[in-house]
Amino acid sequence: MIYATTNILEGYQIEKYLGVIAGEAIMGANVFKDFSAGIRDIVGGRSGSYEKELHQAKELAMEDLTAKAEELGANAVIGIDLDYETIRGSMLMVSISGTAVVANK
Repeated sequence: MIYATTNILEGYQIEKYLGVIAGEAIMGANVFKDFSAGIRDIVGGRSGSYEKELHQAKELAMEDLTAKAEELGANAVIGIDLDYETIRGSMLMVSISGTAVVANK
């Protein structure tokens, strides 16, 4: 699968547009991570536990996006947009959208 944030793929011809697709992942943060992140906010530094959750959520959303593209017969997703949101203050949502296409050299 080829991924691009642009609407074109250099060196490829887009043969077919299959539609807009999205992949989502929602992760909950537990109280210990929240407490640890709160301490880091006060004293400074990076929150490794939140960074790990964020990375995992992004990977899950990408897997979901890929599965949907493959179901449509796509070999690429163009125009990818990645969004991060918090829900109720303790849940992290990652949403990745793009256009599934068939592209050939």
